[in-house]
Amino acid sequence: MPTEANARRIVLAVRPKGQPKPGDFRMEEVPMPTPGPGQVLLRVRYLSLDPYMRGRMDDRKSYAKPTPLGDVMGGENIAEVVSSNLSDYAVGDTVSSQTGWCTHAISDGTNLRKIDPKAAPVTTALGVLGMPGFTAYSGLFTIGKPLAGETVVVAAASGPVGSMVGQLANIVGARAVGIAGGPEKCTYVKEVLGFDEALNHHEADLPARLAAACPKGVDVYFENVGGAIWQAVLPLLNDFARVPVCGLIASYNGTAGSDPLATTMREVLARRLTLRGFINRDFAEQMPKFQREVSAWIAEGRIRYREDIVDGLEKAPEAFIGMLEGSNFGKLLVKVEAAAT
Repeated sequence: MPTEANARRIVLAVRPKGQPKPGDFRMEEVPMPTPGPGQVLLRVRYLSLDPYMRGRMDDRKSYAKPTPLGDVMGGENIAEVVSSNLSDYAVGDTVSSQTGWCTHAISDGTNLRKIDPKAAPVTTALGVLGMPGFTAYSGLFTIGKPLAGETVVVAAASGPVGSMVGQLANIVGARAVGIAGGPEKCTYVKEVLGFDEALNHHEADLPARLAAACPKGVDVYFENVGGAIWQAVLPLLNDFARVPVCGLIASYNGTAGSDPLATTMREVLARRLTLRGFINRDFAEQMPKFQREVSAWIAEGRIRYREDIVDGLEKAPEAFIGMLEGSNFGKLLVKVEAAAT
């Protein structure tokens, strides 16, 4: 059992209006939980911060239920079993869990998955070998279906999903064009990740520069952002282009501007586009194949990844707010606790 007297957690204090603020979150100390029969006590080591969490802060219908006020902010983490009354899990096991923004949590085994810390750094289970990597893999190959010689465009290209999309596109022989925020990220996307082109969305005249980078049009657009980037891509979509819709981060804070729906739907009809929203769990049966193939590609140097780790659970709100503004560089994680010794 751990010796700490209290556990810490971050709860949703106020529903944000627009961009979240630090005051929308509240740090709480609670008595250390004790596992009952059929339960384990987890010490959280790493917490994943992801854009979808912003949607759960609002009280509106979506694919995931809103976080109730006063409840722990939800999210995936990597944890260590420190006490177990569950036969499938032993003290010292490393697991992924869905217990959210906290230092310790009780689990009955639901949504727990053992992680082998010898196979790969445990943080990869929250990034390149976890939900973001699988989102890219399943969305691109199931919906986008890129062919050799086609052009694939993805925004947020230095992030955990976008970076994987471009590298997977290259692996199947497609041409990858990435859009990222700032020259450092663009250099990384092109020179480290191997994209064919990388465009800085902060520079002027993105539509013209994107058109020049895609002289044969766009066959697959992996949608992570929406907003102005969608408007720049839309005129370039070829007949029968495929658009996996993964995220719309530009509109998460209610700042996307005028509604482009009418224009979008006209283009979908006229060009017979496949425009499909998806959640990665829709393709859960592909997870074993994804992990086999991507693990091999990492070992071969064909897939590279980057992580952005901040220290301390108390830093989670600030890091999360910054992520929504594009301040992170790579998969954003919070290092919550060190492994037990």
